[in-house]
Amino acid sequence: MTSIHAPVSDLEIARAAPIRPIEEIAATVGIPADALELYGRHKAKIDISRLPEVPGKSPGKVVLVSAMSPTPAGEGKSTCTVGLADSLARAGQRVMVALREPSLGPVMGMKGGATGGGYSQVLPMEDINLHFTGDFHAITTANNTLMALVDNSIHQGNPLNIDPRRITFKRVLDVNDRALREVVIGLGGPGQGVPRQDGFDITVASEIMAVFCLATDLPDLRRRLARITVGYTYDRRPVTVADLGVEGALTLLLKDALKPNLVQTIAGTPALVHGGPFANIAHGCNSVIATQTARSIADIVVTEAGFGADLGAEKFMDIKARSANVAPDAVVIVATVRALKMHGGVAKADLGAPNVPALQCGIENLRRHVRNVQKFGINPVVAINRFTTDTDDELAWILKWCAAEGVPAAVADVWGDGGGGPGGDDLAAKVLAALDAPCSFRHLYPLELSVEEKIRTIACEIYGAACVEFSVEALRRLREIEANGWNSLPVCMAKTQYSFSDNPGLLGAPEGFTLHVRDLIPKTGAGFIVALTGAVMTMPGLPKEPGALRMDVDDDGGVVGLF
Repeated sequence: MTSIHAPVSDLEIARAAPIRPIEEIAATVGIPADALELYGRHKAKIDISRLPEVPGKSPGKVVLVSAMSPTPAGEGKSTCTVGLADSLARAGQRVMVALREPSLGPVMGMKGGATGGGYSQVLPMEDINLHFTGDFHAITTANNTLMALVDNSIHQGNPLNIDPRRITFKRVLDVNDRALREVVIGLGGPGQGVPRQDGFDITVASEIMAVFCLATDLPDLRRRLARITVGYTYDRRPVTVADLGVEGALTLLLKDALKPNLVQTIAGTPALVHGGPFANIAHGCNSVIATQTARSIADIVVTEAGFGADLGAEKFMDIKARSANVAPDAVVIVATVRALKMHGGVAKADLGAPNVPALQCGIENLRRHVRNVQKFGINPVVAINRFTTDTDDELAWILKWCAAEGVPAAVADVWGDGGGGPGGDDLAAKVLAALDAPCSFRHLYPLELSVEEKIRTIACEIYGAACVEFSVEALRRLREIEANGWNSLPVCMAKTQYSFSDNPGLLGAPEGFTLHVRDLIPKTGAGFIVALTGAVMTMPGLPKEPGALRMDVDDDGGVVGLF
């Protein structure tokens, strides 16, 4: 039986929730006070060099939470992630959450934050969704410092012979600002720098964000920063940060940000919130350092990957798991009645009406995601995130479908009955059983394949495409990648999150389409090749009515209108 709560906002729930001093939360999992660097009373960075070693402690098992293809109706993946962790803790498990940090772009735009919702949130949600501990600002500053140094090198005689027309690195800003996608810089005469066409990406798409999230420690961060390719010389040779000699300065700007951030859920479960690349334009996973720190402390780590399993989960398996040996021990796919009906052809305005036939059409999207996860050697658990408009018949139909498919499933009422309540108990039990089941994890493709073959494998095996069409520019990039010896890198697909295809309006589980790759960007520091498909943008724009229009502060400085 689902809990009934008066309609209140996530912000109101968060404000009313009791929040403990962060030292108390740390102590519950054995983190000593001298390992904490406090940012107020309720958040802290962890100096992992001060964490005590626990004799005989095996690394904690990893539960990866992903989802079906997202819709404007919202699926509540972060809410399920937090609620599952709280429910595992309620079942007596030593558990931690590992999440990404929210970007101000969607916070001020449309999607909202990434701290969960209802009674399954991480706190303090206002701080986390806004400036938090300044990590994104540090990454933005490091990125833009690098670009200032690149342009200064060209201005000061260009000793590296950099071709201004072939600079591939961009400045970034943690705001959705379409006007900055294409700009011209260096105007105003000889004293104002060399004129050239440039542009901005959003901070979460920065390679420095990816490097930050994949680095295993400070020396690895420095090595990865040094390998970043910023552009090419006039004779087409790559120019790296190491050539500029500034990897030390960039590491200096990031050294404090690299320490993972400790916060808590409403139920008091410790949570590490660190790093935040988007999964539609980047690799979509929180930092390796946070995940590994949580594994060193807890027996189970519940983490998530951005958007649907075709994006975040695939990248977790083929990029993060390879880079840091953090293969998941169990995978959860979040689904909702609302999203399934929308993939079955129902308009957003009509999702509240019962419609089992629409579920029967939309279930093909979930089926594709389940089959995709199984290709990695893991049978997923389906979490049906319950909304108040869901009917018992609709929920029963999905559970029956999952049983017929041989996929464990549970209804999760963790928005209305989270915070350690029983709403996630059934899901927690299914996940614990999955953790005890045999697992034969494998990657989708071997690194020995060419970049072109890797893209075709993802497109055909995961998306359901019939073929891949490369633009003239992308074909030129493929030759360049091979010539520079980068063929062995994994691929990070930049694709719309709303569809398996590169057409955001093609819902359900389309097949036989052509995936269009318009460009390839080698991220040699992060260690992957980004493939830009369709019309996906690395600098999003704001919607017609951005969330910022609802936001304010009261006379006491309290936040107003934040979700």
